Amino acid sequence: MLNFEVIFLGVFALIWIIFATVQDLKKREVSNWLNFSLIIFALGFRFFYSLFNGNFNFFYQGLIGFGIFFILGNLFYYGRIFAGGDAKLMIALGVVLPLEYSFFNNLELFSLFLFLFFFVGAFYGLFVSIILTIKNFRKFKKEFKKKFKENRLYFLISSLLGIFIILFGFFETFFIFIGIFIFIIPYLYLFAKSIDEICMIKNLDTKKLTEGDWLYKNVRIGKNLIKANWEGLTKKQIKEIQRKYNKVQIRQGIPFVPVFLISFIIFLGLYYFGMIEKLFGLWF
Repeated sequence: MLNFEVIFLGVFALIWIIFATVQDLKKREVSNWLNFSLIIFALGFRFFYSLFNGNFNFFYQGLIGFGIFFILGNLFYYGRIFAGGDAKLMIALGVVLPLEYSFFNNLELFSLFLFLFFFVGAFYGLFVSIILTIKNFRKFKKEFKKKFKENRLYFLISSLLGIFIILFGFFETFFIFIGIFIFIIPYLYLFAKSIDEICMIKNLDTKKLTEGDWLYKNVRIGKNLIKANWEGLTKKQIKEIQRKYNKVQIRQGIPFVPVFLISFIIFLGLYYFGMIEKLFGLWF
């Protein structure tokens, strides 16, 4: 039977992630107050629950989870896998995910959630990309052909190399998979770049710019150059842009918080129905 603190913490976090998902779908951002409040309330609940029960292990596990996911969130952010809001949400979940009182049991939970997260994320990204391609097929086709012509030599080299390695599959099957991977990876990259250029670039009224928006191209204001970079715009830069420009092009990513929501729902379902131990028993 599940303990009260586990049920409360899971349901509480689920509600928070639902709010974050709605905000991400509407505004393509997650407010800092949502992520920070999840950290504060989850740690606060752990502290007072531990205080009343005279056992602070539940609180300490939350701090350990926070530390581990703080490192992971920053790695994903500076590795340009996550935007700032996604990284902070990942860090916040580090306080929630240690549902056990044992550090090693919690490591299993962390591993399971990360596996689910990347598995769901891969299918989610592919699904959204296909939908965007269908909706913008003519523009996509034109952009794909353009980029293919610009990089024809690289595709030829990659294709020949892939075919050459596949031939070694007659001696060792493993080479077939390597060759196929080398053959198709440039096309997957071209597919992603074409989607990015056609579907992820938006002309935006400068009055609607928010902190963290990512410029598509550098913007010059007098002698100053505001560069398009991963960290996004600061409030000061936004004010400078608004003084001179009515519209600018920004790069929008696919809303990724739904992946957190789907992964967390699956994770809770597996945990609450006692399936995690069975899964780890099968894997290990």
